[in-house]
Amino acid sequence: MKHPVARQRAKIGLYTVGLRAYWDQFPGLRERLLHYGGFIAEKLEETCDVCYFGLVDDPASGRAAGEYFAQKGVDLLFLHAGTYCTSASVLPVHQACGAPVVILNLQPTAAMAYDVTGTGEWLANCGACPVPEFTCALGRCGIKAATVNGLLGMDTSSAGAAADENTARHPAARRAWQEIGEYVRAAAVKRNLTGARFGFLGGNYAGMLDLYSDFTQLQNELKIHIEPLEMCDLHACMERASQEDVWEKLAEIESFFQMPAADAADPIVARPEREELAWAARVACGEQALVESRGLSALTYYYHGAGGNLYERMGAGLIVGNSLLTAAGVPCAGEGDMKTAVAMKICDLLDAGGSFSEIVAADYNRDTIIMGHDGPFHIRIAAEKPLLRSMRIYHGKRGAGVSVEARVRPGPVTLFGVTQTAAGRLKCIISEAEAMDAPTLQIGNTQTHIRFAMDVDTYYSRLFAEAPTHHCAMGVGHIASLLEKTAELLGIDWVRIC
Repeated sequence: MKHPVARQRAKIGLYTVGLRAYWDQFPGLRERLLHYGGFIAEKLEETCDVCYFGLVDDPASGRAAGEYFAQKGVDLLFLHAGTYCTSASVLPVHQACGAPVVILNLQPTAAMAYDVTGTGEWLANCGACPVPEFTCALGRCGIKAATVNGLLGMDTSSAGAAADENTARHPAARRAWQEIGEYVRAAAVKRNLTGARFGFLGGNYAGMLDLYSDFTQLQNELKIHIEPLEMCDLHACMERASQEDVWEKLAEIESFFQMPAADAADPIVARPEREELAWAARVACGEQALVESRGLSALTYYYHGAGGNLYERMGAGLIVGNSLLTAAGVPCAGEGDMKTAVAMKICDLLDAGGSFSEIVAADYNRDTIIMGHDGPFHIRIAAEKPLLRSMRIYHGKRGAGVSVEARVRPGPVTLFGVTQTAAGRLKCIISEAEAMDAPTLQIGNTQTHIRFAMDVDTYYSRLFAEAPTHHCAMGVGHIASLLEKTAELLGIDWVRIC
């Protein structure tokens, strides 16, 4: 299906700093620093939209830069420390524009040519000098500043440079630009989350206190919009689906999934009948129409039902459609867990998938923890084509229907949970691990063996001590550094377990 909301590139503000008194004392220094700043801007433009102000060298130009960035609505500010500059020139930038700030301490050359370097040449390489002053002044004013340190990474030397400035292949340049790239990706998450519409269909699974969310608090911290939805909204969309729409959806389902060759050992699991698949396809048509009509970027759902009524049947038929939506960039979290829908959306925006997961059991012989759920699943990170199984019982829930059995492909993964503290603030919990190729239960659930850098019981102790929400998003790749930067730009606390 077509993604209903196009992704936006991050909008990055950039400015270079220097001391106005230097310009008359050292001719050409100003132009050289602007050349360095222009190089950074050009390199950034490959992955984001750049608003380059130019030079800030006194408090007045700092105020003008801050107003410029505020007017542009940037997601992140890069302060390029070109040479020494007073903090009085820098502070007005960030007082006028409240975007998160990262200081770029990028030295042009790996080492100065000491025997021929004068004061002007040295000043072109002393960007680190004012960074402690900047972080102190900004910190005392309640403005947190991160830093990226390393080499500029140009592939040529600037005019008049005394030392070789071709540092593009130097490890210190590569590390710095990898970190800058992560900040750009994190800023893109921030831009795409701002104003994103999260649907909340039905209610929470009763009694799961860790899942309950304050929608106002979520909208305040994340700048998202939460759209409460009723089952009648979904039903109306299902009613508008034609038989042709259902057939097309059924064909889509058959292309995404495979059917088991035989029934599983579990007596509550069977091979799906055609009628069950047709119902799942009709529900999926309704979900797609609901997402598109409301402009949703993610969906959280749960409906208990009673007595086999229509809404119970609809709620039990959601898993297949939710898996299709999740694969299309509209993550769907079950049991009314809005915080995990946010975690899934962030993973999806980082192209890491983000499949709905919880602890299933441990395998002490393999030193793994099996992670998964009864759906939905992010199909794009599957080890193989997921199976569809007919569930006569959804354990702990009402109704029956078609469920997804799958596992994440072997390799590096990151578990990303969003929980809430006693103070009411969000907190991210991040763990890097490895998905293993190991046997799982044939019970119509998603399951993957996960091995951590520590033994099972140590991981359990470390995780449980953080009071997590019991669900999390599982993404592919080791993306802890990206998630940490994303949390920082969103202003959310985070902890990394491994």
